[in-house]
This record gives sequence, structure tokens and C-alpha cells, in this order.
Amino acid sequence: MASPTRRRLAAGLGAAALAAVDLGVKAWAVGSLQERVIPLGPVELRLAYNAGVAFSVGAGVPTWLVLTITALVTAAVGVVAWRTGAALSRGRLPALALVLGGAIANVVDRAGDGVVTDYLHSRWFPTFNIADTAIVTGVALLVLVTLRHPTPATPSGDGTSGIG
Repeated sequence: MASPTRRRLAAGLGAAALAAVDLGVKAWAVGSLQERVIPLGPVELRLAYNAGVAFSVGAGVPTWLVLTITALVTAAVGVVAWRTGAALSRGRLPALALVLGGAIANVVDRAGDGVVTDYLHSRWFPTFNIADTAIVTGVALLVLVTLRHPTPATPSGDGTSGIG
């Protein structure tokens, strides 16, 4: 098994690589999809911007507030990933890396002009991007891994489970 430092480094590099790919695709979308839609079967590439968070919630909130809150949540995910990275199961750390990489990409994208660039449109669901997909996939993996391998409660030393 890899050392805690190596596991954390791998997760951090994975998150950074994901953010870089997403930001690169967003830059391509802005330059290539201004007045263009590219059909790709069940999805199409269509440029859109989201001033809010998921499903445009908070689109009317001041940009500085949305950016501050999303940056704080992203930092919290990073802290959790770092602090628990050495002890997490194989599935949990990669899941956190997906969430962190997607969150970083969306915060960096929003910092530039106050909106997140979206480009994947399914005709029946709001337009989204690779970072959004990574966040949703990471959260789903966290839920699945937790359901399959719940973290055992730590005994409190007095014969109780420490719950309640």
C-alpha cells in the first residue's frame, strides 16, 4: 500500500489534472461554440453560462458572495481530503479527488468573469461541464463506497459506541 504522503499527492495531482482538463475544454468551448451547436448523439455541445451554482440556484446573488461560498466549500473539501487521505479506503480518496478537482475548476472559472462556463447539453437536463460531472460522480462514489463499507464507530472506551 502506498504511503499516506503518496496517496495524498496522487489525489492532489489527480484533482489538479482534472481541473486543468476542464478549464482547457471550457476555454475551447468559449472560443469555438459562440454561435454554434455540435450534435453528438445524446448530447450536444452548446455554450452556456451559469451565474449561480447547481441548476442556476443563486443566480441573482452577488457574484462575490457565490464565489466566496464556493471557494470556502472547495477549501473545506481539500482539507477533508488532506486530513483523511492517509486513512481513507481506496474508493473514498479518489472520490474526494473528483469532487475537489471539479470544485477547483468551477471556482477558477467563476473567478474570471463571475460565471461558470457550461457546454454539455442533453436536451432534457440543464447544460453542464466536465467539472460538474466529476463532482456528481465523486459524490455518488462516496455514497456507494460508504454504503458498501461503512466506517465502523470508534468505541468511547466505556462500553458504549459513542453515539447519542
